[in-house]
Amino acid sequence: QVQLVESGGGLVQAGGSLRVSCAASGRTFSYYTWAWFRQAPGKEREFVAAIKQSTGSTWYGDSVKGRFTVSRDNAKNTVYLQMDSLKPEDTAVYYCAASSVQTIYPLSYRSYGYWGQGTQVTVSS
Repeated sequence: QVQLVESGGGLVQAGGSLRVSCAASGRTFSYYTWAWFRQAPGKEREFVAAIKQSTGSTWYGDSVKGRFTVSRDNAKNTVYLQMDSLKPEDTAVYYCAASSVQTIYPLSYRSYGYWGQGTQVTVSS
């Protein structure tokens, strides 16, 4: 089993930056794909970013391209989401997810079998 624990959420003003982290423990695989999703109240879960652990390939949702950066530290089994130029519409619970399947469609939440508990990010205007 794999456990994912997010940290680093909080309150920030519009235009500011925040970095959230996701640490994995338990059984890990070199071909994991990691992802961040978010969900705001009353809205559907939205893909934010993903990264393939072995190659470093990344994907981003259209609403965050150019503002967010996903990265990983393989030695620490940790994935980061650096969020810059934050907007009030970025307010949501951010969830870390991971897949142990070698080839997946990284933008779909259905591709991921492991999820963290979520961390709240609030951007004030």
